[in-house]
Amino acid sequence: MRRRDFLGMPCMSALSFHQQAAAAPPPPLEGEKSGLKITGVRLVNVKPRQAPAPYRTTHEPWAGKDIPTSRPLDLYFKGQPSGIGAMEVFDPSRIIFPADGFNVEIATDKGVTGIGRGGAQGASAIQHLAPLIEGQDPFEVEKIWDILWRGSLHYGRAGMAVFGISAIDLALWDLIGKANGVPVYRLLGGKTKQRIPAYATLNEVNHHIALGFQRMKLAVPYGPPAGREGLRKNVELVKHAREALGPDGEVMLDCWMSLDEEYTVEFARRIEPYRVYWIEEPLPPDEYDGYARLRKAIQSTRITTGEHEYTRYGFRRLLEKHCAAIWQPDIHWCGGLTELRRIAAMASAHDIPVIPHLGGLSSFAMHFIAATPNSPWAEFMAPPPGGPPEVYRWFEEEHRLTRGPGGLYTEPSDRPGFGWDVVVAS
Repeated sequence: MRRRDFLGMPCMSALSFHQQAAAAPPPPLEGEKSGLKITGVRLVNVKPRQAPAPYRTTHEPWAGKDIPTSRPLDLYFKGQPSGIGAMEVFDPSRIIFPADGFNVEIATDKGVTGIGRGGAQGASAIQHLAPLIEGQDPFEVEKIWDILWRGSLHYGRAGMAVFGISAIDLALWDLIGKANGVPVYRLLGGKTKQRIPAYATLNEVNHHIALGFQRMKLAVPYGPPAGREGLRKNVELVKHAREALGPDGEVMLDCWMSLDEEYTVEFARRIEPYRVYWIEEPLPPDEYDGYARLRKAIQSTRITTGEHEYTRYGFRRLLEKHCAAIWQPDIHWCGGLTELRRIAAMASAHDIPVIPHLGGLSSFAMHFIAATPNSPWAEFMAPPPGGPPEVYRWFEEEHRLTRGPGGLYTEPSDRPGFGWDVVVAS
């Protein structure tokens, strides 16, 4: 068919092809290879454009009211809050922009900008990393990632330096999406699933069921320092969750690096009747041989980890040691979207699912999950109980949550870039 014949064909829409093109102007910079240069990287404060007012609560957002969570420091400080901290006033915007992170904005010579987010103290690395990429083409994400990686090898490879790389990398992807007028998942090849099953992490079991979740992860309250009594209470929490959810819901456990091998094996044996889907991060991140031994010793559930692992090199160690049935990298910590795609490709070759840490709360990770075949679920933390109804309505709308046969489902924003609708201040 000739091009003129195609353009002359009738259209099902009320607008003709040419009228539609006129009604929707082309994306910025369409037709250019890039034509952009990075002119600066700065730290910024970012807030949702609209969010409900803070409300009073007695619940700790990670665990629940008067519920501890196991931590590595429990050996020395018993009965302390989880680290996120109990609060009297809960700010719903912290669900999207938690206090333990930072934001960067990348500017270009043509006014197109991008926003990225990294973990906690990674902001300290930006002063060194930013000059390395000024003048570069922001579309060359692979080259820029390698510049940042090589430029920080002498002090980085993990931790704060990689947090900084993550933030810059994510800002680049946001910028590219905006420059082309498309959501990032389109840049990654499009959606591999129409909606993403969502699960909630919190010990307020009945609250999450009321919100619609049928998949939930519990923060294990007690580790070895709490002895046999703590173990018994852990089992009671799992039993309560299973009974509340019924036989078809999913129960997972997050141990946050605070158990040991013997305790984990005994814990797994005691919770066998309650069909736990996985036990997450029971050991410190560097205990690769220990994770391998747990996978051999425990057959009743999956052993997972990766939240505190960095770059493809760290995940290669998980692979070589057969440490985990599911990998759980954090897109803001592991090296950004560019590195997470490499991690997921390596996992895919070995049939390993990749479920990013707090992926449902991260606009960045949501686009990765939607576009990645071996990334099946999205993790959420919902606002704790006690708030006015508009808080939970806002949470549902902000994260595009819908209901289905398996509980709640989500999907990424269709706005350009990562779909931020925020107010930016320096």
